[in-house]
Amino acid sequence: MTMQKRLEGTPAPAHDPFDPDFAHRCIGKVLSPISEHYFRSELRGAERIPSQGPVILAANHSGNAFPHDGMYLDTELWRQGGFAPAAKFRTVYEAELSLVWWMRPFGLDNFWRRGGGVDMTFDNFERLIQRGDRILYFPEGVPGIGKGFNRRYQLQTFKTSFVLLAARHRVPVYPVHIINGEWIHPFGYTFPGLDQLMQRVFRVPFLPLPIGILAIIFPWMWYMAFPARLLFVVGEPIDVPALVREAGITDLDKPERSRLCQVAAKVRRQMQAELSELVAIHGRQPWQLANLWQQLKKYRGRWAAILPWGWPLAFIRTERNHQRPPARNRLHAILRDWDLVGFYLPFGWPLLSLARAFRRPPCGYRGLTREAIRQQQGNFIWHLRDNPLPPREPAAFSPLPAPGSTSTAPATPGDRVTVQPAH
Repeated sequence: MTMQKRLEGTPAPAHDPFDPDFAHRCIGKVLSPISEHYFRSELRGAERIPSQGPVILAANHSGNAFPHDGMYLDTELWRQGGFAPAAKFRTVYEAELSLVWWMRPFGLDNFWRRGGGVDMTFDNFERLIQRGDRILYFPEGVPGIGKGFNRRYQLQTFKTSFVLLAARHRVPVYPVHIINGEWIHPFGYTFPGLDQLMQRVFRVPFLPLPIGILAIIFPWMWYMAFPARLLFVVGEPIDVPALVREAGITDLDKPERSRLCQVAAKVRRQMQAELSELVAIHGRQPWQLANLWQQLKKYRGRWAAILPWGWPLAFIRTERNHQRPPARNRLHAILRDWDLVGFYLPFGWPLLSLARAFRRPPCGYRGLTREAIRQQQGNFIWHLRDNPLPPREPAAFSPLPAPGSTSTAPATPGDRVTVQPAH
């Protein structure tokens, strides 16, 4: 919305960048095969989650597992709703993920918003609650992303926004414990001084060592991931409003921050105890290599799509192919994506950047104005007060039953909902 329209009081039109077709294509062609055969993701306790909002799912970050822990949790949560648009959780994420090119998976434009995410501001968070959304939130924030293997499973200080909003609007909070995600990057150690330097110079919140050095040399390794078997466990709801009352907070418009921090710390301790207990049970064999080999054999002949070095090609080609005619032949399919070789060349980052600047859409931005490029990239902070979401439609879906009715056993591959690739 322009400043002139704001001054005139003209309301902004409803705006929702969530693109179900884009999300379905990513899941059907890329995420589901990786989830099923590489990470072997499993969601337990989903039957506890209310089918209607507002509700907050509070999940722990798996240090340096970015972006895989959030992406695959989001995928499994949506799977429970049969991939209906109304069943989509709205993930609130930090601004760095939109403002910096290499914080968007494989540089895909506006990736987080098109996948259903909303910029994390206090006002946005509250508007989502008032709208009745089901929200996925990571209360550790950026420090949780960059805590490194040396601080694995150690929950960082929780933000207080979800505590206040849960109490103010009487919203249930369900913890989600991510197990084994720490082993996605077991060779990523972080150091506060270096992380602060990376944040100031490159707007990247962390640089894991030693694997971060390899990512500087070979771009594809920025998203390198070891085959940890991801387990997501939904816990019993936490009565945050009751904890706030017990802390003596009565003014929810102007609460005493020190008391809010005490409540957030209490929630963190409770989640830490539950997480540690689950890790002791389910985290002893994080990779389960025998099971991995069985899954890889099922996908034999198509490993390029599910092993990490093939992910840049899989994601980017899926996006580009939706916007251009089919390739004339196999050679043409390779040659028209010549720039993607930059992911595999030593210090290939400049080639990737130059190709995006000089190639035409959908491979680059040649011919677009600076503002058009900014809008396409999503390189801005989206404020719902300026560009509000439309009213939420009543959920027109039935959540999938928990595997085995009341059992929390994992679903078999035959039980999984398959998203047909978009044409």
